[in-house]
Amino acid sequence: MIMIVKSLTPKLVPWILLLSLFTAISLTSSQPNAPPTISPDANRCNGVFVSYTYSTGSDIKPNDTKNQPYRFESVITVLNNARDELKSWRVFVGFAHQEILVSATNSVLGDGSSLPASVGNGTTFVGYPTADLKSAIMTAGDVTQMQARVELVGTQFGVAPPNVPLPKNITLVNDGWKCPKPTQQGKNVLQVCCMPGQRNKTVSIGEKYLPRQQGDLTIMYDVTKAYSSSYWAQVTIENHNPLGKLDNWNLSFTWMKDEFIFKTLGAYPSLVDPSECINGPQGKHYPHTDFSNVMSCARRPHIIDLPLTKYNDSNLGLKPFCCRNGTILPPSMDPAKSKSVFQMEVYKMPPDLNITAITPPQSWQIRGNLNNPDYKCGPPVRVSSSHFPDPNGLPSNRVVFASWQVVCNITQPATPQCCVSFSSYFNDSIIPCKTCACGGCSSDRVARTCSTTSTALFLPSQALLIPFENRTELATSWARLKRRRVPEPLPCGDNCGVTINWHLTTDYRGGWTARITIFNWGETNFADWFAAVELKKGAPGFEKAYSFNGTTVAVNGKNTTVLMEGLPGLNYLVAETDGKNPSKDFRVPGKQQSVISFTKKLTPGIKLGSGDGFPTKVFFNGQECSLPSVLPTNNGLKRHVSTFLLVALPLFALLILQS
Repeated sequence: MIMIVKSLTPKLVPWILLLSLFTAISLTSSQPNAPPTISPDANRCNGVFVSYTYSTGSDIKPNDTKNQPYRFESVITVLNNARDELKSWRVFVGFAHQEILVSATNSVLGDGSSLPASVGNGTTFVGYPTADLKSAIMTAGDVTQMQARVELVGTQFGVAPPNVPLPKNITLVNDGWKCPKPTQQGKNVLQVCCMPGQRNKTVSIGEKYLPRQQGDLTIMYDVTKAYSSSYWAQVTIENHNPLGKLDNWNLSFTWMKDEFIFKTLGAYPSLVDPSECINGPQGKHYPHTDFSNVMSCARRPHIIDLPLTKYNDSNLGLKPFCCRNGTILPPSMDPAKSKSVFQMEVYKMPPDLNITAITPPQSWQIRGNLNNPDYKCGPPVRVSSSHFPDPNGLPSNRVVFASWQVVCNITQPATPQCCVSFSSYFNDSIIPCKTCACGGCSSDRVARTCSTTSTALFLPSQALLIPFENRTELATSWARLKRRRVPEPLPCGDNCGVTINWHLTTDYRGGWTARITIFNWGETNFADWFAAVELKKGAPGFEKAYSFNGTTVAVNGKNTTVLMEGLPGLNYLVAETDGKNPSKDFRVPGKQQSVISFTKKLTPGIKLGSGDGFPTKVFFNGQECSLPSVLPTNNGLKRHVSTFLLVALPLFALLILQS
């Protein structure tokens, strides 16, 4: 070949080399794509094979011998070897090294968090844009359609290479699948083979969508009108939990393809700012659009409900189930107020400028105020199209263009916002809320001024109406009177905005009574408030709440919870206010109180003093409150009686002698 090249003229050599290059490119491109490599363990799995493979890692700045950060790169693989299609795959990874996730391909985080995100307590990955994994039967064994591959890059702390920071767990969390404990292969692989359970509802060939799921709260994203460059979507937020509630709800989601909201009806963005469109690709593609009228160009908009005064506004309102200041009540209180609905006009961007190209937003989150439960939302799942009554009043239904469902469930926050104190007729001490029940004790300044671990001091009854910072003299004097140790430093407060006192009032042959008092120590007024108490033994005997509306509700199939709300016109729990003379009087909490009566006919053998008369769970506005760790005892009554006898008997004997 060298001799041939030498014999050619210099002008022909570049052309021959260029021709050989084109030939090589053509031959290479004509070769079939090699299928992804599959491990022998994955081949042996007849279900869904999930693996976590640590690829590489290195130390990063700053250099810190105590808690050194390290970069890690890993791969999550999800392979569907089962008989049917796996819809909307979801995988939980139990990270355990304070990981901060910086990037993740082909997925979004199940809790709606944006990257970078702290995932040290574990997180769920959801498939995006390919959420469904076909089976080998459906694809003739095409692994590219059966498998999802998620490449991770992030930061972990404390595990230096060559050691491997593997997670504690990895599992498929789709409903109906059972996963054993994962096994470790070598130093850098954690894997598991998940099999369908007895109640697994797989999607067979020919079925397009998953059935609609149940949850504490659901969000429907219905496309009601579709055009080549835009569409109208109706968003329905519906509460299904008998104890769930939202005040001033705030709904957020993330657009995946530069969409923007042109108009809204029934709700409104919390920030109206078109600048991202004007300075972004939207402004270039829609040069003749007046962006001053655009509602939101944010990649992650926050939508809030309208006030009551906007219900009849022809430009913003006039939509059923809108305009309630963001209040969504439990269906057990008022089914008509258990959902909110709004509509929005969404503009799309190239290359999705056709009528069928619709991508729902991802990473949904919904929040209420501080005293509402936390909701964790899953990904939007394509479901069968919703049906709505014909707008012309005809006896028929109209099918929307497309529908997606987002399911949200209540999660208990790490620190509650309300707490409970216990008291009873047979003990004159109040068992107060736990020390630091609602947090607020993590700073060094707080730790220097009070004890975050000491048990809260028992209180006299009059102390319940006094702010914590003004109870010191009463609490310490009461402890000395009752011969209880006074710790030094004194315990920190509960730091709760709402406190609830449950007082066991009477116990007689045919029934018993309790008194519940709700105190609002915060600066927020609560409209349409409610409280609920779980009484595992006493709830079936509930008769009446005298100053509240009260009823028993079934929670998780058990009729052991009493739900209470304010009477009409009295369903407003006001905030803390100044005393009559602020210079010397304590601040006064907002307060609501009622006596509750129970019968013993339906609860034979109930033992109130042993614990049956005290709730095992208490909720305020849907959020579970912190309970005391001990119950009142009758020792106080016995001590009171013995003291009375020591004083009364000599006096009685003296009276007899004098007579």
